[in-house]
Amino acid sequence: MTEPKIAGTAPIAVNVEEGKSYFWCTCGQSKNQPFCDGAHKETAFVPLKWTAEASETKYFCACKQTKGAPFCDGAHKNLTEE
Repeated sequence: MTEPKIAGTAPIAVNVEEGKSYFWCTCGQSKNQPFCDGAHKETAFVPLKWTAEASETKYFCACKQTKGAPFCDGAHKNLTEE
């Protein structure tokens, strides 16, 4: 697998906690989207660690096409059905 699986076509809102680290799924196979559950094992993907600077709502990318990982940049709007 060289391209991530599209896990969703809309961002996932998460209330994050200041100082807490989160591990964003980069492969798209996690059953715990948008976060890693270890499904990437035996692939070249590794989760992306991100630490919250404030307690607030963040919108994590689910389509895995964002250029601003781990957050949504609207890339899902450009997805086409195959």
